[in-house]
Amino acid sequence: MRYELILFDNDGVLVDSEPLSNTILAGYLTELGHPTSYEDSLRDYMGSAMHRIHDLVEERTGKLLPADFDDIFHSRVFGAFERELEPVDGVAEVLEKLAADGVPYCVASSGSHQRIRVGHRKTGLDRWFEDSVIFSAEDVGRGKPAPDLFLHAAARMGVAPERCAVVEDSPLGVAAARAAGMDVYAYTAMTPVDRLTGATGYFSDMAELPGLLGRPAS
Repeated sequence: MRYELILFDNDGVLVDSEPLSNTILAGYLTELGHPTSYEDSLRDYMGSAMHRIHDLVEERTGKLLPADFDDIFHSRVFGAFERELEPVDGVAEVLEKLAADGVPYCVASSGSHQRIRVGHRKTGLDRWFEDSVIFSAEDVGRGKPAPDLFLHAAARMGVAPERCAVVEDSPLGVAAARAAGMDVYAYTAMTPVDRLTGATGYFSDMAELPGLLGRPAS
C-alpha cells in the first residue's frame, strides 16, 4: 500500500444515501417555494455541507431558508435512512481488506456527526468506524470544496497530506482533496467522469478500489 491513510467520503461512498437525501432535499426546497428537481439537487448540492445549501439559495433568490430548515430536513432524511438505507455495494469488503492489511482509514464527510452515525448504525458499517476516526464538516469552519476538512482529518490522524488518498464521488469532494494536496480516487457510480475532473484515478465498482490504492501513480 503506497498510502499511510485512506480518507473516505461518507454519502455515496460508504452508504448509498445520495438518492434518498437528494430526493428529500429537492422536494423540501420545492415545498418552500424554490423549485428544485432531483437532477438539480445532485448537480448543485451533492457533497455539500448544509451551509452551502443556505448560501446558494440566498445567492440565487435573495431569501433565507427557515431557521428550522436543517432540523426538518435531517428529520426527514433520518426517517428515510431507518427505512431504506443500505451500504454501498462492496464497501464492507474494502474496509475488511484495509483492516486486515493494517492500513489506517477514516471518514471525512460534509454530513453532520449525527447523520454519519445514523447511517453507519443502520447499515452495520459502525463496526468499522470508531468515533476517533469520524470527521465531519461540523469540525471545521468551511466544508468542501475547501480543503479544511481533509487537512483536519489528516492532522488528527497524524499523517502528512501527500501520504493520504481520498475516496470521493462528488465534484466538490474531488476539488477539496486536490486543494489539500492529496491523491483522490473518484467513484463514478452516480457522477459522470467528466464532472470529476482532476482525480488521480476513477472506478465504478468498489472491487476495483484496493488495486488502485496499491498501484503507483502513472
